[in-house]
Amino acid sequence: MAIRKHALGVALAAALLFLLTSRWVMTGDSLAFDLRIRAAVHYLASPALTGVLLAITWWGSGWVMLPLGAVLAWRLAAIGRGRQATLLAIGGLSAELVSSLLKLLFQRPRPALFYQLIPAENYSFPSGHAFVATVFYGLLAAILMSAYPRYRSGIVGATAVIVLLIGLSRVYLGYHYPSDVMGGWACAAVWLALSGPAIHAANQTEEHHH
Repeated sequence: MAIRKHALGVALAAALLFLLTSRWVMTGDSLAFDLRIRAAVHYLASPALTGVLLAITWWGSGWVMLPLGAVLAWRLAAIGRGRQATLLAIGGLSAELVSSLLKLLFQRPRPALFYQLIPAENYSFPSGHAFVATVFYGLLAAILMSAYPRYRSGIVGATAVIVLLIGLSRVYLGYHYPSDVMGGWACAAVWLALSGPAIHAANQTEEHHH
């Protein structure tokens, strides 16, 4: 019960943050902030950094997460961790669906790309990379922490770095405004918080069986 109350509190706070961010974006009040941060990030550009962030941004794309998620879910199911496999699959796919629906709802045009990259065909807010990657890697981190509790701090730290770098890569490359990424992270916080009790129950069940 305590876990559910805590999860609900976090989800409500994150949902409020998303609503405030979306209002900030839709009224146009975020644009000055967005352009200032974009300019500051682009000022740091270099060929080497661009190459690194191009590689990092792929880790937040469906081209990486779908096959990686499929392999991980198969492996979890194969070793008797079916509930964790189901949570990882459903969590990632449902976040992708909701991300697409929110983009259609807000219909924020994409910013101009900084480099000669292939333009994205969908809308800008919220950032799907920030949203879906945070959910996917957050769920994966929760599963790993249940299996390797001794490395909890390292898993949390590595996941936070991955999520932050993926978000930064979207701003650096010009695919998103900073407020898009903030909105994506807020959505992911709602998603993970609401998934918290199910994650806890699945981890407890799997550890009991093993």
